[in-house]
Amino acid sequence: MEIAVDPLIWRDCLAVAARLDGRLDPLAGGSVLVTGAGGFLGRWFVHSVLAFGESALRRDPPCVMCLDRFPRGVPDWLENLRPHQRVKIIQADVTAPLPSDVGTPGYVIHAASIASPPRYRERPIETMDANVLGTRRLLDHAVARGDLKSLLVMSSSEIYGDPPADQIPTPEDYRGNVSPIGPRACYDESKRYAETLAVNFHRAYGVPVKIARPFNNFGPGLSLDDGRVISDLCARALRGEDLVLHSGGEPTRTFCYAADAVDGYWRILLSDHNGQAFNIGASQPEIGMRKLAELIARLAREELSVRSLKVVHVPSSDRDYLSDNPRRRCPNLRKARRLLDYEPATSLEEGLRKTLQWYAAKEAKTASLEHPHLDRRADRGKLALAGQRAERRGGL
Repeated sequence: MEIAVDPLIWRDCLAVAARLDGRLDPLAGGSVLVTGAGGFLGRWFVHSVLAFGESALRRDPPCVMCLDRFPRGVPDWLENLRPHQRVKIIQADVTAPLPSDVGTPGYVIHAASIASPPRYRERPIETMDANVLGTRRLLDHAVARGDLKSLLVMSSSEIYGDPPADQIPTPEDYRGNVSPIGPRACYDESKRYAETLAVNFHRAYGVPVKIARPFNNFGPGLSLDDGRVISDLCARALRGEDLVLHSGGEPTRTFCYAADAVDGYWRILLSDHNGQAFNIGASQPEIGMRKLAELIARLAREELSVRSLKVVHVPSSDRDYLSDNPRRRCPNLRKARRLLDYEPATSLEEGLRKTLQWYAAKEAKTASLEHPHLDRRADRGKLALAGQRAERRGGL
């Protein structure tokens, strides 16, 4: 049957399938459980399983089980996939015992977590529960079954805290510099403990678990109200507003386009490197926040035909906004390159351009459905606001 997919994400996932090629063979005819399936990365994992089944694994496609609490309801993009025979939607809390209809998936990707700094500081207990109790539930489930092929725990580069200059780019063996009582600790420390749980379940019970440490993923599917810097800047650009930074613009990061990141996560999951952690991200360019905002402003002029946008500094009303905020974040990818043959393929500019195009197309589609009388050229601001309202309701 025809799949009601997100076109841009779908094309990128087909490209990932081509790059992974024979690595995908173990997925043939099996099933993958994705926790946090309704989130940003969950969307990419679900699309990628289906893309594998339409390309490299066409003769024996895998199924995907999409588990999430769906606190705001099943997002539209996933609801559109419900009729597909290879998609199963399960509304459940990962911190509770897995429901019986999960069955016996061969592969599990644990992506259920709040990842936006403003959001996890608003809901610290819920964040810790997903990262600690949710991970423990899945590990216990793996032990009870005894036949799980692979479990990927999605950790975070935030476990490194604020590394010194001699540890940037940061390798996997750097132990981290994290405040256990700071405003970001609910996320950082619970991710660290999830890693400890995973490694010790591998050592004690032989659970085939691996750990991914994402470095600043972005791309289509990231909600405009997510609270991360790229979505915040894109939201303002789409409204034709000046781009606001709440810092002086000096902190630096590398950013990894979602398709490249998901490529890396599949390489980890399908490897035999059990009990190990891998950095996944882009090693360059390491860009300051002001330079990032200026780049988005330029691309917005080119892609959206908005006016020339200024980059302005406005201190945040949140006194903890910059507390424990790392000065630099950049991964050392030597281990991933050597053991996984991993290499990001998308430049920062290309990824941002795709992201802006996706946001603009999504908002135009939403506005045309909700406000068919609007002139898109003359009322771009209303289109953008309509798109934001749609995003808060669950996406494209």
